[in-house]
Amino acid sequence: MSLLADLQTALPIAAKPFDAAELRSGLVIVDAVNGFATVGAGYLAPPEPNDQVIRMVGESERLARLFLKRGQPVAAFLDTHEPGKAEPPYPPHCEKGTGEENLVPALSWLESEKGVALIRKDCINGFIGSFDLETGRNRIVDWVNAHRLEAIVVTGICTDICVMDFVLTALSARNHGMMPCLKDIVVYTDGCATYDLPMAATRILGLPPTACHPQSETHHVGLYLMASRGAWLADSIG
Repeated sequence: MSLLADLQTALPIAAKPFDAAELRSGLVIVDAVNGFATVGAGYLAPPEPNDQVIRMVGESERLARLFLKRGQPVAAFLDTHEPGKAEPPYPPHCEKGTGEENLVPALSWLESEKGVALIRKDCINGFIGSFDLETGRNRIVDWVNAHRLEAIVVTGICTDICVMDFVLTALSARNHGMMPCLKDIVVYTDGCATYDLPMAATRILGLPPTACHPQSETHHVGLYLMASRGAWLADSIG
């Protein structure tokens, strides 16, 4: 058996449809920016076309158009860093002024669309990155509460890093009562992606074995951990 098959057996996940029209729902797109999802756009961008990433972008765009057509709000996190300010353990990425920090071409229309909140963040976790350090207010909490959302649907990259950190923190914030109307945090499986760095590639790049990051397996683990903490995994969004 393959490692993925072993994981699917040992850490099973179960996705089911979610009808976003039945509740007051909003869409959150995590980091669908050039530096993570446009081929050759940066150190952490895919070096060649990747089916999982292509699917994530396409599904995020489709849902954004669907939600906005129905008058449902959309928020998009954009990973954006001050030049020269490190974010360990990662190399420089998505620095202001490089273009890596901007939405991929297929989603760039969101920048001028009414009903869209663009939230630039300077750390992995979009929930933490939404805090205004001067006022203490949190943009994503304010967005959810202003629209009295009962559900948020989450797409984006990377499944096991930025998406997962946001979802897990949002689940705790919901349970803590920070977003009183929020019932469900829905992770759309086909709307998420992560990067691929198999062991052979780490050797070629001279990286330590711990940098290994096989795409299918880490994507599965990310989905499993979010579901295990209470997220709704959806295989379709209506």
